[in-house]
Amino acid sequence: MQRRQILQAIGAGAVAASGVGCANMQAKGGAQPKVVVIGGGFGGATAAKYLRMWSGGTVDVTLVEPNANFISCPISNLVLGGSKQLADITLSYTQLSARYGVQILRTMAKSIDAEKRVVELGNGDRLPYDRLILSPGVDFIWDAVPGMSQAEGTILHAWKAGPQTLALRQQLEAMTDGGTFALTIPTAPYRCPPGPYERACQVATYFKTFKPKSKVLILDENEDVTSKPGLFKKAWADRYQGIVEYRPKFMLGEVDAANRTVISEFGDKVKADVLNLIPPQQAGKIAADAGLANANKRWCEVDFLSYESTVAKNIHVIGDAIQVASLMPKSGHMANQHAKVCAAAVLDLLAGRELNAGPVITNTCYSFVSSQEVIHVASVHGYDAGKKTMLPVAGSGGVSGAASELEGRYGLNWARNIWADALE
Repeated sequence: MQRRQILQAIGAGAVAASGVGCANMQAKGGAQPKVVVIGGGFGGATAAKYLRMWSGGTVDVTLVEPNANFISCPISNLVLGGSKQLADITLSYTQLSARYGVQILRTMAKSIDAEKRVVELGNGDRLPYDRLILSPGVDFIWDAVPGMSQAEGTILHAWKAGPQTLALRQQLEAMTDGGTFALTIPTAPYRCPPGPYERACQVATYFKTFKPKSKVLILDENEDVTSKPGLFKKAWADRYQGIVEYRPKFMLGEVDAANRTVISEFGDKVKADVLNLIPPQQAGKIAADAGLANANKRWCEVDFLSYESTVAKNIHVIGDAIQVASLMPKSGHMANQHAKVCAAAVLDLLAGRELNAGPVITNTCYSFVSSQEVIHVASVHGYDAGKKTMLPVAGSGGVSGAASELEGRYGLNWARNIWADALE
């Protein structure tokens, strides 16, 4: 996909329903409609902004988000590699309120009363809504294997960008040259399919320059690299030969947190100087607690025309928490696209209009295989009315021919554009 197409796809016009506008939208009793958005990540922030913008300010939008700032998971692996600082991926929510009039509550959402259409907040307040948009991200399944729950808080995952990202970088800096960094990857689906492999590249970049005797060991539960396999393997062979070792089908059987050791189902023990354990994932806790995780008790099934939950009326779920369609990744770009389809649908539903019957969304994932060279994968997904799901558009998308610094510039520009699209 060409850069111009990618940036256009990020923009508002890519997914807006034809009927978006502010006419005839009323809540019960004639009051201004109230939409509550839980979670200020790529999905939630984008949804809140576009609801206000597309409604012309006629919809009351409240964003519930406990964190003071937005910290981007995309690009966060570069903090581990040393070419970026956490400040480079930290952005403010200020413009959502100052420019668009989104009301931001810095608190946790504790529970949802779907029947009464009320969100109970962590501070005890109760927040009524006409429509609720959940963008809760993922939570970790710490009891997936014996010993994993003991690793919580002691072995870092750094799979939510922020303090753990800095802490993991500090562990790498403190590691003696000649040590081993071991990274475990859960069985798909998980947040950001190429993310762990990019992380391996970034740690290898740091080791190659500053700790050349050290090793990166990738312990992957999947049968093969889940995204851009040929390109990642080429990077490991060409750039990091002797540094990166990849072991597929390493199914975790036990975690010995005290000794920084993981044990496979077949009894193979791997001890690391720095152990980076990425646990299996599920929809964020508030979605699960509300009974919305109806796909294997892990993910939330939705109607892809509106992202309304299939088990709860007036509640929409977007982003990493949903049960994705075929070849649809859990990514920041995809959450941004979900948000726009959802925002347009919510406005149509509030106005009593027909939903857009043919949404089309895109995804692009850039992966830094060094501090400057990048590879990407892109896809386009359209709604199939017969199957009632999103399907890849034949002949669309694709992957890089090779890693390049030009794609590195594209990748950084993608990040700046999508951050602005969600927050500015």
